[in-house]
Amino acid sequence: MSDKNNKVKYNLKNAHYALLTVGEDGEVSYAAPVPLPGSVSLSLDANGEPENFYADGIAYYVINNNMGYDGDLELALIPESFRTDVLREKLDAKGVLIENSDAELALFALLFEFDGDVRHIRHVMYNCSASRPKIEGKTNEEKKEVQTETLTIKATPLSDGKVKAKTGNTTDATVYADWYKSVYLSAADPSIPDNPEEWLDEFNTFSIYQVLPKLIELWGMNIRTDVEAKKNFMQQTVK
Repeated sequence: MSDKNNKVKYNLKNAHYALLTVGEDGEVSYAAPVPLPGSVSLSLDANGEPENFYADGIAYYVINNNMGYDGDLELALIPESFRTDVLREKLDAKGVLIENSDAELALFALLFEFDGDVRHIRHVMYNCSASRPKIEGKTNEEKKEVQTETLTIKATPLSDGKVKAKTGNTTDATVYADWYKSVYLSAADPSIPDNPEEWLDEFNTFSIYQVLPKLIELWGMNIRTDVEAKKNFMQQTVK
């Protein structure tokens, strides 16, 4: 990638969504990203502000209240695939989209990018939900006017705290090129075991034949100490 850094950004484009699945063990996985064409505008406001905890007459501690982002994604037209995959509308046998009141909306990752003067800036919001869009429109007057559709998006943290990620000046070239092939998740720290068994395996273990002689020796010492204590007790009792 270029050694130069972006100075500005502009032009929202290349939006995608990837369905999110949370397993019974809490593990998060994503389907392959699906194009969400026709991006017009995106406005996501930070949800949650830092709060000061006061003690000793000063701001003793700052509480971070990062609850993600809320806002709107404006599209030329919401694709049918998004309506069926995320909004859970159903296509009947005649190809008609049906909205049911008992449908549970799906969670998804939202991917998009901005142009920069040097390179694109690619984003992913990891845990998103979308509200049902409004139905609105108006008649044509002297000229045609495109009437867009808007999704209200709520992006909240995953259980591990992740909210979003974006490419930077030194992003790996392969990660950058494959951004829309799969949802990027940072690699786990190899120094942290996946489970307690792996953690225990890191400790040195000894053969029973190595430690058994020492155990026998300690057991013998304990027996001798116990016998001596009883003898002393009996002698004191006789006196």
